[in-house]
Amino acid sequence: MRKSRVMVIVLTFLILSLIISGCDVDTREITVDSENKLIIHFIDVGQGDCTLIQFPNGETSLIDGGSRLYGDKVVNYLKDLGVDKVDYLIATHPHEDHIGGLPEVIRNFKIGKVYMPNRRANTRIFEELLLELDNHDLKINLAKAKDSIIDEEQLKFYILAPNRDDYDETNDFSIVTKTEYIDNTFIIAGDAEEDSEKDIVNNGLGLKADVLRIAHHGGRTSSSEEFLKKVNPKYAIISVGSDNTYGHPHKETLERLNGIGTDILRTDQLGDIIFVSDGNKLDYLEKSIKGDNIEIEYIGNKNTKVYHSKECNSLPKEENQIIFTSILDAEKNGYRPHEKCIKQGEIK
Repeated sequence: MRKSRVMVIVLTFLILSLIISGCDVDTREITVDSENKLIIHFIDVGQGDCTLIQFPNGETSLIDGGSRLYGDKVVNYLKDLGVDKVDYLIATHPHEDHIGGLPEVIRNFKIGKVYMPNRRANTRIFEELLLELDNHDLKINLAKAKDSIIDEEQLKFYILAPNRDDYDETNDFSIVTKTEYIDNTFIIAGDAEEDSEKDIVNNGLGLKADVLRIAHHGGRTSSSEEFLKKVNPKYAIISVGSDNTYGHPHKETLERLNGIGTDILRTDQLGDIIFVSDGNKLDYLEKSIKGDNIEIEYIGNKNTKVYHSKECNSLPKEENQIIFTSILDAEKNGYRPHEKCIKQGEIK
């Protein structure tokens, strides 16, 4: 009963959000009756990664949480969906753009099992994550290939990588997961690069997937030709920040993706991207609140309840910041505009 009620709320929220934001919605066969649906959210966290999986058995998994600046957005996103527990929290590898938002998640939700690779980092955010885990008496499960997280007759959730503990690059320690729900399959690839991809290809597990969340924001050192041909996804998701300084996604990666004929969906262009599966049929929604010619983020001050443009010279300290993706988002959370950097009448 609880699962049915929560899942009804989920799709109702998604559809209303899309209508309010003025987006065109692909509603083929998507109904509010969401019993037995798998819903995967690729949350737009700028130049970072964050994926929420709502399984048809009522459980949830959060894979990464974006950078520290997006911790509040991730928390609010989950709360708006009615999520109160993350059953499987996965930190793919200890880079800030993947784990930065997770301490805030741990502070706000019940957490079941935690999965991390056998790789540490000498950074403040990594130490903060370990401290929050310790404060909440959460044990770390060291992930390795072929570990099973969910193993039911029609639903599988398991680990494809890492396959070794002696990689040179931290990215290659990334936890790569695969979800199988009847006939629909998803791979979330962390930041795994070519060495890890070779091991994944050789580890004997099936790689064909309908949806592949591309590794390392579309960087050229990931998404090797051999790996892409094995996965052969219908959809390729790239989580990437607009006008990022890394030049992601790289031209070489896009050419390899175009070469296999996959549909490329990017968070910097579409915002949050949501897939809904009944196990046989797959639909996706673009829950973007970005206008055709507007890609704006606003930064709020938690202490003063004032929001600023991201170019403002009076931005608060990092620990006091909260990210909003629109003026409407800021104001509905009780924030008022900074009188110098936010112009009156600016588009909401």
